[in-house]
Amino acid sequence: MSGLVIIGASYAGVQAALSAREAVYDEPVTVVADEHSLPYQRPPLSKDFLLDETSEHNLILRDDAFFASKRIDLLLGRRVIEIDRTARQVALADGGRLDFDKLVIATGSRARRISIPGAEPDGVCYLRSVADAIDLKARLGQANEIVIVGGGFIGLEVASSAAKLGKNVTVIEAASRLLERAVSPIVSRFLLDAHAQAGVDVRLGDIVIAMTGDAGRIAGVDLGSGVRLRADLVVVGIGGIANDELASAAGLKCSNGIVVDQHGRTGASDIYAAGDCASHYSRFAEGWIRLESVQHAQDQARAVGLAIADKHEPYDSVPRFWSDQYDLKLQIVGHSGRSDQMVTRGSIEESSYSVFHYRQGRLVAVDSINRPGDQMAARRLIAAGISPTPGQAADSSFDIKSLLKAIDKAVA
Repeated sequence: MSGLVIIGASYAGVQAALSAREAVYDEPVTVVADEHSLPYQRPPLSKDFLLDETSEHNLILRDDAFFASKRIDLLLGRRVIEIDRTARQVALADGGRLDFDKLVIATGSRARRISIPGAEPDGVCYLRSVADAIDLKARLGQANEIVIVGGGFIGLEVASSAAKLGKNVTVIEAASRLLERAVSPIVSRFLLDAHAQAGVDVRLGDIVIAMTGDAGRIAGVDLGSGVRLRADLVVVGIGGIANDELASAAGLKCSNGIVVDQHGRTGASDIYAAGDCASHYSRFAEGWIRLESVQHAQDQARAVGLAIADKHEPYDSVPRFWSDQYDLKLQIVGHSGRSDQMVTRGSIEESSYSVFHYRQGRLVAVDSINRPGDQMAARRLIAAGISPTPGQAADSSFDIKSLLKAIDKAVA
């Protein structure tokens, strides 16, 4: 039995299977996953799950009955160790082999490990999977002095959760500001203040150079500035690495991820990739990028599912991200990396504002705090290449949504 084989029960893997089925792909579909859990949501792991506001059961995306109804076979707790392009098979760690007509690699990414002296004692944690989250939640209940290495999305979300639990939290960030590559300096400063108000000690422009242990357990961290911090729990959040080793070993082109086109196709016939493990050219970034976000994974996987069913619609979604910290919802649409002008809309003092990013007069990205309406409008405007002037964006009395009428007329 051949058909479609998908490596990884990630958001991308599940979406590719569902989209292929919805596009009337009628051959067998098999999803192989090395985790034993049913496919689950990952964003709550650093927030609601740590705070006991949701359960492991509630993280499940779909139950067994749903996948059965879609004729999608799940092989859980099985790890693919090789892609044999010549035989059109994948080899499993337990000795099994699966034939495929079409293959999707949706292996996601893994947490980047920190490489410093003493970085392996008990109590140094990473957060990527539900197993990681279960372990971290148990440890948070026993810890008091928490050091978080990395002021990115994961680090700040865990810091927010730990602060809510009444822990003493210190965040170490090597850059000069938080989320330096993702948001404007305005939003970075705002988030810094929010964490400070919650009692989190954020150390910018500093690095962890060593960790110290006591009887095999973490006891402290040494900083480049010469400071030694006590720690009975360390959470490392210094980015992700694409799980592209299977693809690379199979001779597929990889460069910070598996290189794919607008349909998720690799350079090999009938082999696709999507999600965190894939690198694609983005007109919004004006270059090749690898994105780690739920929306990207699902949107790209839809294009893959359609291509598998010979119903081709290129992936061309505007990049989107979000992060919940305390009572703040940070949302980002677009790619601000090369912007040359910024204007603010709304009220920073009232924690409800957006920063509009421009490049040569063209709107390229919007960062928002508690302004979902701005995000919805900006997503459509950026996709269509329609820009409010910086003056219009900064004027709260100007109806940004009025610019969408041109898009609606074109669709009508």
